[in-house]
Amino acid sequence: MDAEANGAEQTPTETMQETVEELLEAARYDDIDDLKKLASTGVSLDSKDSQGRTALHMAAANGHLDIVEYLIGSGADANACNVENNTPLHWACLNGHVEVVKKLVLSGANVSLLNTHERTPIDEAVSMGKMNVIDAINAAKAELEFTGVTVS
Repeated sequence: MDAEANGAEQTPTETMQETVEELLEAARYDDIDDLKKLASTGVSLDSKDSQGRTALHMAAANGHLDIVEYLIGSGADANACNVENNTPLHWACLNGHVEVVKKLVLSGANVSLLNTHERTPIDEAVSMGKMNVIDAINAAKAELEFTGVTVS
């Protein structure tokens, strides 16, 4: 008996949710080829899972600079918030991914956004003793200010 005959055919919503999960998994595990293939199907790069996480959250949390650059270059929201109001920058700071932090800040990620725990990305870095992340944020902010871009 095929899936349609026994009523198990997936709804478009279920199919889309699976695609979103695959997109986030590709970003999490640094699979740029799979990510690009999924993006070519038309799925929004800002799609969120049930916890509000985007592909950019996953790539930033895991330090995958190539994926972060691809997503940012393709228009992904650098300030997307998950259910706890954490942005990709919060996660990159928390995990000490210096190059990802720089890329996010240079791409417009807001260093002042508060999550539900009233913590900024900088607070997250400090809480984990990631002072090199603070240096990276300051360097990126200085670079932006040098080029005349206002940093929030």
